[in-house]
Amino acid sequence: MESSKEKDMRQPDLIIPYQEPAPKGDNVEFQTTLASTLPMAAVFMRNKYVGWSAVAFSIQSWLGESEETKKSTGTPGYFNVGMAVSSLLVTYLPLFLPQQGAQRGSATEAPAPAPA
Repeated sequence: MESSKEKDMRQPDLIIPYQEPAPKGDNVEFQTTLASTLPMAAVFMRNKYVGWSAVAFSIQSWLGESEETKKSTGTPGYFNVGMAVSSLLVTYLPLFLPQQGAQRGSATEAPAPAPA
């Protein structure tokens, strides 16, 4: 009968309570800086790849923000996501609203004659 009961080998005096590690503030700051500056870079360069990376970084920083970073940063995470999505819309805007002068011709051709 004694073999069916197993003896508890844990010793209460050896138990170490869990201590949460100290957060690394530098990574969070760098990530939020990227999340807020990449949308501006995407708008200025009209680069779709930078726009998509801005969306990815902003969502990642929004999901990873803690209570301490919410208090220390001025803009909330969802604001950065909105800016990234709007920068992505700006980069895709020429697909839906093409420019009038870009329909025909090249930059090296002579301009069309002006109507009399």
